[in-house]
Amino acid sequence: MDRATFACSTAFFHDSGNSSQASLGLPGGHVDFIEKADSFTYSDFFRDYLIPNHPCVFSAKFTEEWGSRRNWVTWDGKPNFDHLLQEFGEAVVPVANCDVKEYNSNPKEQLPFKEYVKYWREYIRNGYRSSRGCLYLKDWHLSRAFPEQDVYTTPVYFSSDWLNEYWDAVAVDDYRFVYMGPKGSWTPFHADVFRSYSWSANICGRKKWLLYPAGQEEFLRDRHGTLPFDVTAPGLRDRRIYPRYSQSQPPLEIVQEAGEIVFIPSGWHHQVYNLEDTISINHNWVNGCNVAVMWCFLQDELAAVQREIHQWKDPMDDWHLQCQLIMKSCTGIDYKEFYNFLKVIAENRISVLEKGLDEEASARNAPKAAISTLGMLHAVFDLKRAAKVLTSLSANEDFRKLDLTSLSPSPEALLHHLKAAIDTALL
Repeated sequence: MDRATFACSTAFFHDSGNSSQASLGLPGGHVDFIEKADSFTYSDFFRDYLIPNHPCVFSAKFTEEWGSRRNWVTWDGKPNFDHLLQEFGEAVVPVANCDVKEYNSNPKEQLPFKEYVKYWREYIRNGYRSSRGCLYLKDWHLSRAFPEQDVYTTPVYFSSDWLNEYWDAVAVDDYRFVYMGPKGSWTPFHADVFRSYSWSANICGRKKWLLYPAGQEEFLRDRHGTLPFDVTAPGLRDRRIYPRYSQSQPPLEIVQEAGEIVFIPSGWHHQVYNLEDTISINHNWVNGCNVAVMWCFLQDELAAVQREIHQWKDPMDDWHLQCQLIMKSCTGIDYKEFYNFLKVIAENRISVLEKGLDEEASARNAPKAAISTLGMLHAVFDLKRAAKVLTSLSANEDFRKLDLTSLSPSPEALLHHLKAAIDTALL
């Protein structure tokens, strides 16, 4: 990346309160298209899209060197099933049935990859029809299962990725996915995990995205407060069921071509269709620009759980702990793990600021390598944003009711260390 441009752009790191949560509609439904990598810096992306929380589309030039673009696609732009079977035939993959609604999503099953490819080929031969329904391979952790494969390289614009930095550190999970599906497969209306950012690159095929800026989804709730499964369903026009639908704005529509990358802002609800047989690479990620949004989401989720089981508060001695357990089962994280998430992110940056960037050590350590690429100024920005959220978490009544003796260091000690590192770096 252009370090000089980034380092000089100190205004990007001005502490702008809750600017990361602003999600304004775009004039005329316009979504910017980024054509060339050599004229678009990380600084540009940070200023124009991350901080204001606006979507954009990157051209196919940003992915043309990826191994998957070379090897997973036939000469005429179709999925290269023979190559994929050779590399991944024995893998077991998660597959959703797009023709079945289960609560507000599609039911999933685990299938051998070779069985899914056999189904997909038959589905195409039968005119995109099958008695099994329209099956969509979704949320496959391919990078974790096949780390030696030359699939793609994360663009620098998305390299400040706290979610994957943390889950790699604890070696439990990641938020890097492969999606594969036939023409007509789709994903119902949703916002991404923890209200994270996401990026999605088409290896082959085309997608249609329907995007709603954060907050617009409130107009789409039914009279019980439930969001729709399909925002294109005619039933949404029934005012008796969806009383505020007429107040909603039309969605932003993006048609994503092969090779292009779509950036989805934090908290934007969306619905996605495969217009052709399509393969895509998807990441969810959080960083200093939207960690406050993640924290607000967790507070809202806990409040919803507390409302749901409020009647058991008095007779249940560990009611607050039970609320945390239920929240974690629903969202994948509770308040204590959120503290550990902030701790890992903060300590990685404190280490860099205090010990400097040893190039050899950074080469062996992915988080430090990413921090090295983005520079010291970005590490300070990250720490300032982490400190704000950590201060709020430490003062939170529900957090303080938990047994925090197992947390090391204590929240107070971590916050003191964090602020000291910021002050020293700014001297």
